[in-house]
Parts: sequence; C-alpha cells; structure tokens
Amino acid sequence: MILKIENLNAEVDGKPILKGLSLSINAGEVHAIMGPNGAGKSTLSYVLGGRPGYEVTGGSATFDGQDLLALDPHERAAAGLFLGFQYPVEIPGVSNVQFLREALNAQRKLRGEEPLSGGDFLRLARGQADALGLSMDMLKRPVNVGFSGGEKKRNEMVQMGIIDPKLAILDETDSGLDIDALRVVSEGINRIMRKPGKSVLLITHYQRLLDYVKPDFVHVLAAGRIVKSGGPELALELEREGYAQVAA
Repeated sequence: MILKIENLNAEVDGKPILKGLSLSINAGEVHAIMGPNGAGKSTLSYVLGGRPGYEVTGGSATFDGQDLLALDPHERAAAGLFLGFQYPVEIPGVSNVQFLREALNAQRKLRGEEPLSGGDFLRLARGQADALGLSMDMLKRPVNVGFSGGEKKRNEMVQMGIIDPKLAILDETDSGLDIDALRVVSEGINRIMRKPGKSVLLITHYQRLLDYVKPDFVHVLAAGRIVKSGGPELALELEREGYAQVAA
C-alpha cells in the first residue's frame, strides 16, 4: 500500500477541517476525491504535502511504509510525493530550468543518488516539455511568470514528469482549462503516472477530468471525512444528483 490515512484530523487557525478522514491507496491505483466547497479537499492535499499552518490534531498517514507526518516537506518530496496546485505560483527571477534542476538534484541527493549533469537534465527536460507542448524557451523563463492558466498547468505536468514521483496528489488540475488544454494535461498525467508502482489522487469538482484520467475509485468528501466511496460510476451519479443527495 502506497498511502494509508487513518482517522486523520486537522485544523487551520484553530478551526477543525478534517474530522476523522480515512483513505487507502494501493500502488497502481487512481483515486478521485469529489465534494462540495469547504469540505476539506484542498486541506487534505496540503496536510499530506506538509504545508505550514495546517496542524494535524489526530490520526496517522503512512506513505510507502514511512510515517508521512513525521517528515519535513522536502523529505516527503524526496520520498516520492508530488503535490500539484489548483493555482500554481509564480516565482519571478527564477528560471524554470534552474528551479527544476535544483529540485531534482536535491531530491536525488537525499536518496543517495548522483546528481544529473547539465546535459542529462536538459535532455530530460526537453523530452518532457515536448510531450506537453511547451517550448524550451518557456522553460527558460521565470517559473509561471506570464503563463496562461493552461500553460501553468502544462508546466506543472512537465515538473511532475521530471520529478517522476510515486504518488501525485493533484488539487483541481482541471481548474481553468479549456477542452484542448484539459486533454493535453490529462494525457500527461496518464503518460507519467499510469505505470506500475505509481498512484494518483485526483481532487476535482467535475466529471470531465475523469473522462480522460479514468479512476479506479471515487470518494465523496463532505464535512471533513469520506462519506461514500465507489467506482467510476459514482462520479456520474454525482453529476446527475449532486452532492447533497449522494452523500446523504
């Protein structure tokens, strides 16, 4: 099992958000979490990623046999966890290429691996960028600065391809994407993560992403916990009936 969450409780600024959430993900599986606004979906992703300000008050989370909550954010990344953001941040003055090379080699160092040379890294980056329709000129620009919403999400998929994680937690990756960009980003997710030993946790409001990245399991998150789970048909039921009826 790559991720096991048991009775997880977490709060932000003293306000309880996650209230006894449990979830298990095996290697090779794609899970989707859907739910109304304010249910705790993004909070779950931030807690797993180790974002400051999100305090765990109970429960546990084990990632690939390790106590995830005992690891610093950079240690979680080096262990193979990748967090994709609903709104990827801009980093003025820092080129994509430099940022990604430093991030990758920092993770390799923590794992006891040799750093990639400049030439090897550029070949890796070029291959990932070509597959996502981004030019190397864009990768030389500051991180996400001046990028459209679709370009930011494609750039994030390039980052994921270079980092090559074991588990990708993608928080509303489909947000703000038009039909063509959604298809390209979804193809990137499938190409990078649909492999033995890798898993994906998709957080989304809409069925349309799941038409491309087909989940093995769909979960409804409401009031800080998983209230219903099922197969891909559950997402279609949510589209028809809404959260209130399905989660009742």
